[in-house]
Amino acid sequence: MCGIVGIAACGKVVQPEILRQATASLAHRGPDDSDCVVLRMQHSLPIEVGLGHRRLAILDLSPLGRQPMHDPETGNWIVFNGEIYNFRELRTELELAGCKFRSKSDTEVLLKAYAVWGKECLSRLRGIFAFAIWDARANALFLARDPIGVKPLYYSEQGGNFLFASEIRTLLGTGLVSRKLDAAGLFTFLSFGSVYEPQTAIEGILALQAGNYLTWQGGRITIRRYWTPPTISHESVRMQTVSDVPVGVFLSGGIDSSAITAVLSRTQTPVTLSVAFREQGYNECEASRLIARRFKTDHHEILCSAEEGLGYAQQTISAMDQPTIDGLNTYVICRKAKEAGIRVVLSGLGGDEMFGGYNSFRSVPRMEQFSRCWNRMPAVREIADLILRGNARSDSHRKLHALISENGNLIHPYFLSRALFTPACVRQLLCGGHCSLSAQASLRQTLAETAPMDAINRVSYLESRCYMINTLLRDADVMSMAHGLELRVPLIDNQLADLLFSIPGRQKINGTVPKPLLVGAVKAELPHEIIHRRKQGFTFPFEHWLRNQMRDEVESSFSARNDSPLWAAIDRRAALNVWKDFQNGRTSWSRPWSLHVLQRWCEKNQITVA
Repeated sequence: MCGIVGIAACGKVVQPEILRQATASLAHRGPDDSDCVVLRMQHSLPIEVGLGHRRLAILDLSPLGRQPMHDPETGNWIVFNGEIYNFRELRTELELAGCKFRSKSDTEVLLKAYAVWGKECLSRLRGIFAFAIWDARANALFLARDPIGVKPLYYSEQGGNFLFASEIRTLLGTGLVSRKLDAAGLFTFLSFGSVYEPQTAIEGILALQAGNYLTWQGGRITIRRYWTPPTISHESVRMQTVSDVPVGVFLSGGIDSSAITAVLSRTQTPVTLSVAFREQGYNECEASRLIARRFKTDHHEILCSAEEGLGYAQQTISAMDQPTIDGLNTYVICRKAKEAGIRVVLSGLGGDEMFGGYNSFRSVPRMEQFSRCWNRMPAVREIADLILRGNARSDSHRKLHALISENGNLIHPYFLSRALFTPACVRQLLCGGHCSLSAQASLRQTLAETAPMDAINRVSYLESRCYMINTLLRDADVMSMAHGLELRVPLIDNQLADLLFSIPGRQKINGTVPKPLLVGAVKAELPHEIIHRRKQGFTFPFEHWLRNQMRDEVESSFSARNDSPLWAAIDRRAALNVWKDFQNGRTSWSRPWSLHVLQRWCEKNQITVA
């Protein structure tokens, strides 16, 4: 993977020094090489375009893979972050069409593919990517993001400049973008623990959404969607091992990472990594060791203490491009993988979303039925509302109360199942402010896309387009890139959903085997203990840590002496009540942790509140 940045302007000058500084800010994403170029075109209105790139060399380690890359035949330029797994097949096809290649890189294949097929090249790509191409003939900048949304791409239009980058912090560092907290971004962070696209945490910066392309031409922006739901086969694992450097696997001992290890072991000896804790109830060591022994992997076990966790937590917040309640686990294991000399890792991320592994696949359809039933009994609903209003003493009770009391204001029960704070709690934290209309519109649009689907497939789509993209994939990208590590996700190969969403939901859930479609593909190879073990997420013992080693650090965020500018947007008393609820066992660690992270992130990035 790499880091990309660009600045474009009509009738204005692109400052080379600003471009160089912006490119340098992405050094952690690409420690192997760096370059940038400023293009100047004279037309009816002068246009200047600056492109910058930081390289993490995975394919074609020679200087011929350097970016920004120029195509002398068309005059086009490209900056590219990601991997095109089928680039060799595409190269053969392009050579038959008369294209000549100088390098062995997938970047040059992508550049030539655009020259031959234009935007239609996107439908031929299998991979994870975010790229920008200066189209010399059209005098236009063409940006695109992969169908699943594995690689990020942010853009902003301010002061006559159009900017894009792999990270929000890079855009802020140019000095061309204001550092104001976005109201819609704040609303979705409090609602879900991460900022939901297309909004970001910063006002005026937007995410190019997954499966979309953007064209900037003469100062005008147009955005189009090129993809609607992406096939799973063992081929997706094989393709994602394409690399000129060693490949490892994050092994948690769950079905997803075990399945990847099983498939990979058919052709090589995998290097596997797991994290272990001293706290009981959080260790998956025995399960991961069982898989490592079964498939004879080169296994590395990483022990993480509470003291280390505190230090890593502070480093994780510094590494965040946007505030998130997750990411520490990924930060730690990525760091250890890099220390072990690994540069490419495979993760089981996406298996739960695509194959029905979460409890939400059972609970949300029941919540849908419950909600429809209660809406037909307004009198009974009012009585239940009164009973629960003063007795919601736990997170589950608060969500039940929201399901009953929010009535027509609740977009869909799924969003409540994934809620960090309930709508009522969000209103309290936002000083009684109303929810953001732009954030609501985005959620409603995503929900509308599920209209033809059955209840199970609807949950799968929402999990993949909401939680997976906005939390898991974003955290995976940022935390792996913080260590110059490439993280690949074979269970969400970009042909996946075409097959899975065509299968009736009832075939994805049964009462005896979890994720039956995935397990069925590797059942003969996985131990019975792995298939039928109790599901345990890859989480750290935060509940214990926040009550002990991390208590003083987190509690300081709620101190009366803390004069964070965030209190201009969030009610300090409501925030303090969240901390007290945690101390008294009435809410989970994730609520106070989220407010602590948000405050520290705003401080580190000098974010102001409008």
